Amino acid sequence: MAGATSLLKHRFPERYPRSAAPMIYRAPGRVNLIGEHTDYNDGFVLPITIEFACYAAVAPSTSLGNQVRVYSEDLLKGAELPAAGIADANPRGDWSDYVFGIAKQLVERGHAVPPLDILIHSTVPIGAGLSSSAALEISSALALSGNSIDDRLELARIGRAAENQFVGLPCGIMDQFISVFGREHAAIKIDCRSLEYEEVALPENVVILAVNTMVKHELGASAYRERVRECAEAVEYIRHAHPAIQSLRDATLDMLDAAMPEVPRNRARHVIGENERVVEFAAASRQGNLERMGELFVASHRSLQHDYEVSCEELDFLVDAAIALPGVYGARMTGGGFGGCTVNLVNPDDVVHFRDRISRTYRDKFQVAPQIYECRPSAGAGPI
Repeated sequence: MAGATSLLKHRFPERYPRSAAPMIYRAPGRVNLIGEHTDYNDGFVLPITIEFACYAAVAPSTSLGNQVRVYSEDLLKGAELPAAGIADANPRGDWSDYVFGIAKQLVERGHAVPPLDILIHSTVPIGAGLSSSAALEISSALALSGNSIDDRLELARIGRAAENQFVGLPCGIMDQFISVFGREHAAIKIDCRSLEYEEVALPENVVILAVNTMVKHELGASAYRERVRECAEAVEYIRHAHPAIQSLRDATLDMLDAAMPEVPRNRARHVIGENERVVEFAAASRQGNLERMGELFVASHRSLQHDYEVSCEELDFLVDAAIALPGVYGARMTGGGFGGCTVNLVNPDDVVHFRDRISRTYRDKFQVAPQIYECRPSAGAGPI
């Protein structure tokens, strides 16, 4: 955190030399422990926030045209939009949509967005499935609003709405929610229908490691939309016999009859089983039952691999390699899929050996070195 804030304090006056000293806001990325592709089906998820975060430095703009100006230190790219034209803004198809989509949501909800100068720096790896986009959205929401939104749930809703309506990805609310509500030392179990949540204590004698495949297959965005559609199709089939069913959250496995086409049936089977795994994992975590937690990790991955079909060769290889190593309780893909990271539960005494073996094994197979991150639950978004 200190390095990121120091960088922004140094670079801000270079980028915007006539601006006042900025305020700096931080929003973390996340690792989802279990509960994948359940959030847009009104289900349960169990993420943790991580120490990687997006930082936004902001001050009143000194631009002659009363612009909202934003620049990314990571991408070395900038964009601007007249503050008076935010309500009429349209997507540009680049990273700035995450910022200006937030600005448009704020204006539509009655919040004033004056001319501002914003400098962005993120330590969340892009394309790793660690929610760099939600971290950018929430840090931007804090900067654009001047941290004036007291309702923290509204902050998460603004982030999701920007991604759904402006960026154009039909995601659930998990990523934005956990970025706002994350806690140190605990996971957060979220009911994505009611938006009620509770802290789930994690065992102290385990290390959570994310392993980055270093790939992100292009299929990811289009397949995400397909899965949303396929889940809706499954609901329609189930409702023929069970009219009260509103989403896969309400369904049970015995509702999946043979008349349903194979693809939506498989998608529904994953979501129904995954919701059950979240509930059971949370209970096992509170009991310190690492063996059961690990079993649920692997079961989740196999369901994502075979029923939901969002894994890939690199993710499957990392999971298979990890669970063969001593001291590994379980491994699974995390995030949307088709690349990104696995998440692994590892005995603290075996972390060094795990890092060495998984790196060498993966490098030998794919001729690329994976990045490995230790994931410690961190605080949610706010000012620095």
